[in-house]
Amino acid sequence: MRCLRAARSVGLDTEADSLHNYAEKVCLIQLTVGDGHFVVDPLSGLDLGAFIEVLADKRLILHGADYDLRLLRAWKGFRPRGEVFDTMIAAQLLGIEQIGLASLVEQLLDVALVKDSQKSDWSRRPLSETQLRYAVNDTRYLEALAERMHGELLQWERVAWHRESCRAMVEATGRDRVRDPEDTWRIKGAGRLSRRQLAYLREVWHWRDTLARRVNRPTFKVLQNQKILELVEWADAHPGVALDQGPKLPRDIVGSRRRALGHALERAAGMAESEWPELRRAAPPDVLPFNDRELDALRTECMRIATELGIAPSTLAPKAALENIARTRPRSEEEIMACSGLLAWQAGLVQEAVHGALHIPQRKTATKSRRRPRR
Repeated sequence: MRCLRAARSVGLDTEADSLHNYAEKVCLIQLTVGDGHFVVDPLSGLDLGAFIEVLADKRLILHGADYDLRLLRAWKGFRPRGEVFDTMIAAQLLGIEQIGLASLVEQLLDVALVKDSQKSDWSRRPLSETQLRYAVNDTRYLEALAERMHGELLQWERVAWHRESCRAMVEATGRDRVRDPEDTWRIKGAGRLSRRQLAYLREVWHWRDTLARRVNRPTFKVLQNQKILELVEWADAHPGVALDQGPKLPRDIVGSRRRALGHALERAAGMAESEWPELRRAAPPDVLPFNDRELDALRTECMRIATELGIAPSTLAPKAALENIARTRPRSEEEIMACSGLLAWQAGLVQEAVHGALHIPQRKTATKSRRRPRR
């Protein structure tokens, strides 16, 4: 703790167990402070309240901080009070294509990292030497990486972009993601199903979730989504046919598990049409339409700007943001930000494109820097 209290910057990472257990939890916290590398064990039973309080005041360097900050908030209500430097966001703003930590360390620091413990079960104890070495390497190079990337952001006049992006990310991790319970079971691929098939999907999803919770396994290790869709389509086409005649299931879905799955399919088969879930394909009635030709022009112009900047078009303006802009037809940077969720640096860069593509009169604004990093 003495070392942490004296530190100005801390390289930070976490390891969780979502690949091995039903309910994800923090299993390891890695820190690099100067030349020192530390691992903290949240599963040890130690009181880490004071540690969390001290950590919250430090300048934190993370890679892909969104996940770690959400995980730490769910665990102990952790919220950073100091600056957060996200090396993944920096890589995106510098137009680096391979933005994984190992790739960045190799590209910018000429160090090859071994990622042999990436899928470890971090909830098991004791941890091996290999796991500990892997964990420490996730923070060992963060400060040097941040220093190198800050220099490049400074060179290309993008430090303000990065700070704003990191602040927005931190703010977002402090908000709960509210999800309609009717959407939790709508897995990828559900959009192609009929209402009757959605009734099967809902019942099978709840069967899987109940079983996964009971045996403490990730849901994908009980039955993968693609297998669920295959089972749903088969059950819809073969009402009343025994489950044994259906698609091949994992070996451990036998006995009471298999019978419970059969009952789930029977419940879906016996539902009246009024009980079937509604389709979600159509846009809500209060969503304004947009002109396809104008949207295409806006996308083309934003792609040109992104190319000039040397960044991905989605980094400049995601697809959904451009669609909302085309619907709302904003007249100022503030209105662009309000309707699309774009940050100030993004709105400033696309404003001229918005006015030109959507034929909206505009006031003359200062020309934005469009220098492209060379690699």
